[in-house]
Amino acid sequence: MYYFRNSDERGRANFGWLNSKHSFSFGNYYDANHMGVSALRVINDDTVMGGAGFDTHGHRDMEIISYVLEGAIEHKDSMGKQYIVPAGDIQRMSAGTGVTHSEFNHSKTDELHFLQIWIQPNKMGIKPNYEQKKVVQNGPLTPLVTPDGREGSLPVQQDASIYRLQLKAGEKIDLNTQKRPGYLHVMSGKADVNNNALNAGDALGAIEEQLDVSAMTDLTALWFDLPPV
Repeated sequence: MYYFRNSDERGRANFGWLNSKHSFSFGNYYDANHMGVSALRVINDDTVMGGAGFDTHGHRDMEIISYVLEGAIEHKDSMGKQYIVPAGDIQRMSAGTGVTHSEFNHSKTDELHFLQIWIQPNKMGIKPNYEQKKVVQNGPLTPLVTPDGREGSLPVQQDASIYRLQLKAGEKIDLNTQKRPGYLHVMSGKADVNNNALNAGDALGAIEEQLDVSAMTDLTALWFDLPPV
């Protein structure tokens, strides 16, 4: 069983300082056909102009993950954390019982481009916490976020993992979802997946299917291994 998400059909919000594309229903964008996949609730593809950002706001009981594609995020939160998150870094904030934070473009002139990902936790009311790190690619599929923080990844409060997939043009990999949902989101490049063409921003979800991924160009994507629903 497949679920397709075309980049051009995503929800959109443009506030001048922020241009956001929503893979799933979010904010003022609602589509009953696109509510998330398993515990994966949000993928927002955000471009923020220089010097702008999200003022202090609150979250609770959500695993919030940011992956920076270009530029750097300036992060401040009510736990006293204040960090710069550069391109390539992965950031995870467990909102738990409640946390407030702000996210600004660290540059006053250059654009910031990042993915904000929300995963629903499998345990509510945990103590809020924050981590970030640069994960070095190790083979085509490298874990960024896992339930137990294995192989240098960040731990997340859910039976879910996020991998960075990197292939050179012409390389291939098989992804087997077995009885767990999987979701492939292309960040850059082009791929053929089971005879379906995927470009940057496109995504494909599946369960009980083998995905045969062939890189048509150099490819970077996120692969989500998600809990059964």
